[in-house]
Amino acid sequence: MKNEKIKLFLVDDDAVFLKSLEIEFLQHADFIIETFATGELCMENLSHNPDVIILDYHLDGINKTAMNGMETLDKIKKYNPDIPVVMLSSQDKIDIAINCMHHRAFDYVVKSETAFVRLQKIITTVFRYKKMEKELKWYMERI
Repeated sequence: MKNEKIKLFLVDDDAVFLKSLEIEFLQHADFIIETFATGELCMENLSHNPDVIILDYHLDGINKTAMNGMETLDKIKKYNPDIPVVMLSSQDKIDIAINCMHHRAFDYVVKSETAFVRLQKIITTVFRYKKMEKELKWYMERI
């Protein structure tokens, strides 16, 4: 897995925020990035096997009948429970964060100036866990 690029899905109905996040990631690391304005589009493309999904909590800014972030999170987890999903929200409310964690989000990040730095740290953590899991599996197969 050394030189493999991390495939990142960014899902947000705020086009400006989505583009700025994409630019930040492309400037700071070697990612393959796919962006989606709706949860429905994200779901249609899950066969592309993202390593991490960064998902907006609301997602109904463009289309009021679109799936919200929680519905999308639940469907992603039904499709593949092992895909780490980081929820993004402009709301700094602990009950929303807790609800996201109950729905098996990997983490919850509030949209702010520091959001990108937090997301980078979370993605690093995700890959540290994945590497440890692989090493443990390799070790267990040899015992």
